[in-house]
Amino acid sequence: MDTLIERLRAVQVSSLCDADKGLAVVDPAIRAMVSDVSFAGPAFTLLAYDDHLPVLAALREAEPGSVLVVATNSLRKAVSGELFATEAQRRGIAAIVIDGYCRDLRGLRRIGLPVHARGTTPMSGTTRDPGTFGREVLLGRVRVSPGDLVVGDDDGVVVGPRERFEAAIDAAEEIERAEKALVAGMAGGRALHDMTNVEEHLEALGREQPSALRFLV
Repeated sequence: MDTLIERLRAVQVSSLCDADKGLAVVDPAIRAMVSDVSFAGPAFTLLAYDDHLPVLAALREAEPGSVLVVATNSLRKAVSGELFATEAQRRGIAAIVIDGYCRDLRGLRRIGLPVHARGTTPMSGTTRDPGTFGREVLLGRVRVSPGDLVVGDDDGVVVGPRERFEAAIDAAEEIERAEKALVAGMAGGRALHDMTNVEEHLEALGREQPSALRFLV
C-alpha cells in the first residue's frame, strides 16, 4: 500500500493548495463529472485526438492505481464513456481525467469512478489511432509527465512530482484538523472570528506590519 496516496485521497485538494500555494492547478473548466469522489495516483499519459481507441488501449496498458491523463488537443468529440469507465473500475484504475469531453453521464454517475472532463457530448470520435502513450502532455494548461501524481476531487485537480506532495501532506492534514475544530466550535456556538487572530491581523496590516491570519484551535 502506498501510504502517501492514501493520505492524499483523504484530504481535500483545497487543503493541498493551502499547504503549497505554488501547486499546479489544472484549468477549472476540467471538472468532476461524478460528484462526491476523490482520487490520487500516478499519471498514465496519452493522446486521443477525437479518437477513443487510444483510451481503450490505455485501459489495457495502465497499471492499477494509475490516473489516465488524456490530452485531446481541445477537440470536441467524446473519447470516453460508460464502457471505458466500467473497464477502468474493473482494472483498478484510480480515475480518468480528460482535457476534452466524455459521454454517458448517467452511466458514469452510476459507476462512480472519478471522471473529470470539460463536459459531455453524445458524439464519439473515430477508432483509427492506435495511441501515443508515455509522453509529457498538457492537461488544462499544466504540463503532466508520466508518473507525476494527479490528485482530484469536486473542487478540481492538481498535479506535481511525488516529492512536492510529500512536502505538502503534513501541512494539508494539519489544515484539515484545524478546520474541523473550527466547524465543531461554531456548532457549539463560538464565533469563527474568536477562533482566529483576525483582529490582531487587521491591526497589523493597518500599521503596514507583516502579519498572517492564523487559526487559534
